[in-house]
Amino acid sequence: MSDYAISVNNISKMYKLYDNPMDRLKESLGLSRKRKYKEHFALHDVSFNVKKGETVGIIGTNGSGKSTILKIITGVLNPTQGDICVEGRISALLELGAGFNMEYTGIENVYLNGTMIGFSREEIDAKLQDILDFADIGEFVHQPVKTYSSGMFVRLAFAVAINIDPEILIVDEALSVGDVFFQAKCYRKFEEFKEKGKTILIVSHDLSSISKYCDKVVLLNKGIKVEEGNPKQVIDVYKKILANQFEEPETVEAVNEAEEVQETEKIEKEEPKSEVVKTWNKSFALNPELLEYGNGVAEIIDFSILDHNNNVTNLIEKDTEFQIYMKIKFHGEVKEPIFAYTIKDIRGTDLTGTNTMYEQAPIIPKKDGDIQEVTFKQKMTLQGGEYMLALGCTGYRSGDFEVFHRLYDVCNLTVMSQKNTIGFYDIHSTVILG
Repeated sequence: MSDYAISVNNISKMYKLYDNPMDRLKESLGLSRKRKYKEHFALHDVSFNVKKGETVGIIGTNGSGKSTILKIITGVLNPTQGDICVEGRISALLELGAGFNMEYTGIENVYLNGTMIGFSREEIDAKLQDILDFADIGEFVHQPVKTYSSGMFVRLAFAVAINIDPEILIVDEALSVGDVFFQAKCYRKFEEFKEKGKTILIVSHDLSSISKYCDKVVLLNKGIKVEEGNPKQVIDVYKKILANQFEEPETVEAVNEAEEVQETEKIEKEEPKSEVVKTWNKSFALNPELLEYGNGVAEIIDFSILDHNNNVTNLIEKDTEFQIYMKIKFHGEVKEPIFAYTIKDIRGTDLTGTNTMYEQAPIIPKKDGDIQEVTFKQKMTLQGGEYMLALGCTGYRSGDFEVFHRLYDVCNLTVMSQKNTIGFYDIHSTVILG
């Protein structure tokens, strides 16, 4: 027996795109000798494995193939090439209510979906009350689902998927549905699944949830798997894609050519990527895995962290004021620059941060050669522990948002505390005993 619950092997999914419906008809009838379609690959040679008991996230921009790969895994779609191996009974929540009959009542749809998954009526009977309690839509379970509000529809669909007790749970963007109370219930159930050692495959744009729950993340871009690994590592690459700073060679030949060019440049000219490497404050141990990118129109050339005594240090006492200082040099005209910082936990979850746009700071347009110093002053309310600091300089040019320079996880930030509470930060409760 394999250690893998899901094995995805060299999966490709190609769609035929026709210029007009008549071309499709002619080809289907065998009346056309000439190819009338263009090939569009929603997925191209994608492979990854999900171990039993593992929680794996799939992320990527819209159109990257995330939902397509889930549909192939669950058997909704057939791949053009490659194969899928699944060991275990799957419950999938893809498009909300997929498989629901709008004319059936909520109860009837529970049995319909359970039967489609492969459960007997007796097994569904045993789970029925749990499903109804979780959905919490009252007497509406006896009404046709076509009369449901979108909220009730979501509740019932999720309740069926997550309470049917599958060995493998597959979820596509379903943890962000419903009101805040229903979402909290969904997350608790999700935690229960993890504790029971169930296998979970989840697609979500909520990077905080991906970072918190997933053991591994797969990143798709334009149908191609570009990264696979721990959540922090993959999310950092995804952020580069979102900022249009990620370039991936499309062919093996292009990869080899790119490697040769990089090696040649390295031999010919050994220089740091940016001026910041030469001028960063030497008081900090910089992260050797620092992720740095941007188009270079502006550049963070120095930074510092100061405690409440104005000492340069990355050791900050809880409940004291501290400052984050940045120095930026411009290499082009920018009318609306934005300066930002983010504090993340060691798993890569954004915990807090701000930027000059949020703070409505009056930043004037910048010219080539200008230097801008920015200081963020605030009170440290995070719990004692280890964190990472990220810095950024972005802005608008000709109405378009651009990333000029970002430094993810540039250095660590240690918070010292005599008293911690639950969670990430302290809301400073006062206890009154009567």
